[in-house]
Amino acid sequence: MKQRRVRSPQRAAPLKGRQALVERKTRETDIRLALSLDGSGRSSIATGIGFLDHMLTALATHGRFDLDVRCKGDLHVDAHHSIEDVGIALGQALREALGDKRGVVRFGHAYVPLDEALSRCVIDLSGRPWLHFGVEFKARQVGTMPTELFEDFFWALADHGRLNIHLDTLRGRNAHHIAETLFKSTARALSMAVALDPRVTDVPSTKGSL
Repeated sequence: MKQRRVRSPQRAAPLKGRQALVERKTRETDIRLALSLDGSGRSSIATGIGFLDHMLTALATHGRFDLDVRCKGDLHVDAHHSIEDVGIALGQALREALGDKRGVVRFGHAYVPLDEALSRCVIDLSGRPWLHFGVEFKARQVGTMPTELFEDFFWALADHGRLNIHLDTLRGRNAHHIAETLFKSTARALSMAVALDPRVTDVPSTKGSL
């Protein structure tokens, strides 16, 4: 008797990663930023500020996020608007990509060294924005980026991503090294916090929302 061939059921297409696209245009900046939390660390960054490009590339690489950023800003004035507005756009994209935060780990922490510099980042996806910035730079500038604007970037990220971030540099001399440890530790802490925990089926909060 001839056997009838039975087709195997088709596998469901894999779910797309948690993604967001933010387009933000003001009289000072024009930004397009795409973020995927479940990426491979791929990045394409062009802000007009070389050192910020370097730091955002490090953030994507060490957080395993896919990140595309295009920013045209009023750099003839100074770098402030571009740096702060990129932080705003990144925070907005992070918040959108996370959705209701169901199933996430929520908390993350990381220590990252670079030669003589060592920084620590602790993050809570709490929904309540706060930044502690325990960092001192001896140099006023790294490349074309004023070091005082690092705090403004992280405030914008915390405020618009609705994150609680505690950043501390425990030691360090070289401003480039210090800045890099800030972004890399943030990347690792954020990667831990946004990771999905299969044991968590709801929002990880006694309130029921974050």
